Amino acid sequence: MLTVPEAAARAGRNPETIRRWIRSGRLPAQKVGTQHVIDDRDLEAVLEVRMLVPDGWTATFSGERMPNWVALLRDDRADH
Repeated sequence: MLTVPEAAARAGRNPETIRRWIRSGRLPAQKVGTQHVIDDRDLEAVLEVRMLVPDGWTATFSGERMPNWVALLRDDRADH
């Protein structure tokens, strides 16, 4: 079981994003006291669904592999 901050770190997202997913029903969670706890498998299932990309988005018009813009931005920001 993961807390919201732990789930956010594992997913590479902001904790508020994880809370929004819980409120919307996208991510199942249980409330223990004042904290939500998330099952590892539930988080992995949500992340797998969110990672699917349409076939046409995996390559550029010329057929080259599409760059991972999110990873490039994260790397750039980590350098600052």
